[in-house]
Amino acid sequence: METYLNLEKLSNDLKNLFQNQNENEKENETYFDFEIICEQNKISFKTHKSILSSRSQYFKSLFNSKMKEYQENKLILKDVSSSILFSILHYFYSGKIEINSENAIEILIFSSKYLIDELIEFSLNFIKKNLQIETVIDILKLSESMNLNELLESCYQFIYQNFEKFIKTSFFLELEENHLNSILLNDYNLIDEFELFQSIIKWGKHKSNINQEKQNQKLEKEEKEKLQDRISNIIDKIRFIDFSKEQLEDILKQDLIPNQISQKLNEFQKFQNDKEINQFIQKENQNSFIFKSRIKFDSKIIQDILYFKKLKEWINDNEFFSKMRKGFSAKRDGFDSRNWHSKCDNKGKTLIVIKTKDNFIFGGFTQIGFTNDKSKWRKQDRNDTEGWIIDPKAFIFSLRNDKNDRKPEKFKIKQGEEQFAIHYTLNKGPIFGFGIVGDISLNYDLQSGSSNFGFSYNLPKGIKSNTNEAQSDISLNYYLQPGRSNFGNNYNLPKEIKSNTDESKSYLAGSYQSWVVDELETYFI
Repeated sequence: METYLNLEKLSNDLKNLFQNQNENEKENETYFDFEIICEQNKISFKTHKSILSSRSQYFKSLFNSKMKEYQENKLILKDVSSSILFSILHYFYSGKIEINSENAIEILIFSSKYLIDELIEFSLNFIKKNLQIETVIDILKLSESMNLNELLESCYQFIYQNFEKFIKTSFFLELEENHLNSILLNDYNLIDEFELFQSIIKWGKHKSNINQEKQNQKLEKEEKEKLQDRISNIIDKIRFIDFSKEQLEDILKQDLIPNQISQKLNEFQKFQNDKEINQFIQKENQNSFIFKSRIKFDSKIIQDILYFKKLKEWINDNEFFSKMRKGFSAKRDGFDSRNWHSKCDNKGKTLIVIKTKDNFIFGGFTQIGFTNDKSKWRKQDRNDTEGWIIDPKAFIFSLRNDKNDRKPEKFKIKQGEEQFAIHYTLNKGPIFGFGIVGDISLNYDLQSGSSNFGFSYNLPKGIKSNTNEAQSDISLNYYLQPGRSNFGNNYNLPKEIKSNTDESKSYLAGSYQSWVVDELETYFI
């Protein structure tokens, strides 16, 4: 038996049936059994109930009901243009639709109302990929009104990633108060805090119809009160703790912020020693944001706040994130494992982030750190020049994996493999996992490396270890650039991925040992 499939012919035949419906009126009466009329310009489209009901849950329910529209075999639509209606009906018959910046929102609205799931997905994906500073506020409002939480989050992420540009445009001034509040509640550093404060004042003036050109010191009493009232629910999200002493004195002189906050800032400035300051801040931070510093992450690799949020969630250590600094950058300090060890050994908790030339982003975290203190090594390694360090809380992670279309993932050390969490040797860069190459291994040059994901760390579900896609889980060579990854050696893989397979070895970096590091950053306190 042989099976033949010609979906293109089927698509074209159905498309022609729909497009040629006006050529023969008698055939229309024979072949078509339902009519949809666009009220805007009275254009009608002949269709088939069977096609409509198979493509839309709305129409399926309509034809199973006793609604008036069904009884008359017609439906009048008031909320759609004829061009959008044609595109969607054309898609029903042909399976093809062109979505662009002109029609994406209309298609999304129509598809949401008439329950066309795949068109909702297609239009949402297009809108998220094509967000612009000029359109993001309108889409933000739309996603909120339609309860499209995923699109809403994408809008906020876009604003965060482009905040430095966005805040200098007139579009920033058009933000609604609730949206601006949501942005300010973000704990991650977007721009200089004093610059952010100045932009909030501009926003308040715009919303209060106060001349932007008028200097703050020269505002009339009535204007100041109007401005204070407008920003009263927002200004308490500004982190005044990140201001310099001179900046604090300047804003207090301008008398623009509410009295309650001014009093707190004046009280703060009176303290003379660190102990008093810390006690005051600790007390105030229980109920306020103004003395809670934003987290600053000086990374050239991690530009997406979503990635940073994931790292913070996975590490779950506020002290580490509030005090950590970038102690090593391969582009700044050199692709040489000796440089890396001189700057990163014996630092305790250590976060490593790697970006490859192919734009994979992954890395690892260790509570113990890479140390030449042999008391931290396995007992059987203490007489050697290199050894494994026991760390049950170590994990590796993947932040960007376009090849496998994966979201950010964390992979813990496998149960019973804690003694192989990380490997210390001066002849190579950081190694996570067991073997000449761990789940991740960077060589002497910090550029060549390997990935045998799944040897020591858990793989994703379904991927087998010890395949070309899964030797240590992460390993970087002497010059820190050619790398190897045998993901799944000692760290848990995603459940669908088996260790020691081609899939696990290439999972983190796109290949087992042909990936090259573009940048490596190391963070510690």
